[in-house]
Amino acid sequence: MEFVVDAGHPALPGHFPGRPVVPGVVVLDRVVAAIESASGPLPPLRLPQVKFLQPLLPGQLARIELEPVATAPAGRWRFRVLRGEATIATGEIVAEAAPA
Repeated sequence: MEFVVDAGHPALPGHFPGRPVVPGVVVLDRVVAAIESASGPLPPLRLPQVKFLQPLLPGQLARIELEPVATAPAGRWRFRVLRGEATIATGEIVAEAAPA
């Protein structure tokens, strides 16, 4: 799933004035939407080990890669958010998580 957060998004003015960065909660909202698109509605969840490695700027293309984790309890997902047309090899990972 690909997405772009528009420069007019209401979360951007306070995050950070003069140099907006897409807040992590906005990125994670897109991840949850991608998981629900793949598997249906989710119950309340927690994400104990999300790492934000690089900023995502307004207007940048981002891509979500999802992988269900077969060895974990049902409903566990590993994900990566990549910037643009990046691959893991180019180091353009914005965020990633794997179940604990």
